[in-house]
Amino acid sequence: MNKIKLLTLGVLLATSATAVQAESKLTLGAGVGVIQHPYKQYSSDVVPVPVLTYESDNFWFRGLGGGYYLWNDGTDQLSLTAYWLPTYFKPSDSDSHKLRRLDSRHSTMMAGLSWFHHTQYGSLRTTLSGDTLDKSNGLIWDLGWIYHYTNGNLTLTPGIGVQWSSDNMNDYYYGVSKKESRKSGLRDYSADGGWNPYLELSANYRFLGNWSVYGTARYTRLSDEVTDSPMVDKSWTGLLSTGITYTF
Repeated sequence: MNKIKLLTLGVLLATSATAVQAESKLTLGAGVGVIQHPYKQYSSDVVPVPVLTYESDNFWFRGLGGGYYLWNDGTDQLSLTAYWLPTYFKPSDSDSHKLRRLDSRHSTMMAGLSWFHHTQYGSLRTTLSGDTLDKSNGLIWDLGWIYHYTNGNLTLTPGIGVQWSSDNMNDYYYGVSKKESRKSGLRDYSADGGWNPYLELSANYRFLGNWSVYGTARYTRLSDEVTDSPMVDKSWTGLLSTGITYTF
């Protein structure tokens, strides 16, 4: 099992969740999930999902990301943040003989600023981050709104948002260089920046005190800059996951 595949869902779960509640200092768990990739003839991944969240007055950690609070008054939370971006392309994972001739695209460490603003009607979240490992030298800006609905032990969290990826980011993961074009037979392609809107829904049911079962789903509509790539044959990506956690 590829280590990146093993951890991808943990990161996506972290990015689709709101800030951890103050009383939930440490949560551990495990589950299983399905990831739909946009690349041509690229199978969906069914992978184990590690879950780890931690919250203190100064630091937080979710999945493969963490941060340090510059400001945290309960309503507004401004953080320095860093996280592992699990986007990647492995030529041997595709059944397309043309895509097998392309170069690999690697995951990277992103770092930047994140901000949460909490109201009685929901929470606004936004993160601006950049590649720190010289893979794409790209930027990502994420902006979303989520709402918590609680009925007894059941909590539902629907959300809506949009993610902007810079031209460097899109071109690294979805562009085809002239050299790759000659090797693969695909047309060469240079991608610009683009907007990817998404919808998400998380559900959590607490039982036996500190034990919980969860489910989460995210649907992302890809920008034209991604779908126009000769590497891609889907207009969307998706995530489904379910598992069990324990809160200390």
